[in-house]
Amino acid sequence: MLIPSIHHSLNEMIGLLRQLSDRDYTNQCKALSHATIGEHTRHIIEMFQCLENNYESGLVNYDKRARNILIQTSTAFAIESLLAIRKNLDKENKPLRLQQIVDGEEILIDSNYFRELLYNLEHCIHHQALIKVAIHDCETVTIDANFGVARSTIEYRNQCAQ
Repeated sequence: MLIPSIHHSLNEMIGLLRQLSDRDYTNQCKALSHATIGEHTRHIIEMFQCLENNYESGLVNYDKRARNILIQTSTAFAIESLLAIRKNLDKENKPLRLQQIVDGEEILIDSNYFRELLYNLEHCIHHQALIKVAIHDCETVTIDANFGVARSTIEYRNQCAQ
């Protein structure tokens, strides 16, 4: 169920990006401290790419992202990147180590591929919620009401409606 859920979120992103001009994509949103939809999209993409690029080595450091400006300025390039991520998600679960520097000290934490996929899904949904705020400035864009809503919240709402 994890991979289909990630596909769903990435497909939602692709559907959104297909509706945006590069101008809308790079427009600063005052409500998001002048961040852009493109910047949030780049962050989503590069987190998934970081996991994918470090799968073989088994050592993942999310702080060592490329920060590719093209992802945050070109909807077409962002869509290509999302399609590539979607295509390469289905891998065997295996142990991974997370590396991060906190207050000048290296921290290594044991994890695994599936756990990191789940983290990236939740991270993606969090940034989709922020993107949803910026979408209010784009009058011609339509997104699902559940865009940027956690799967557990959707399930809870469905149970309450019954």
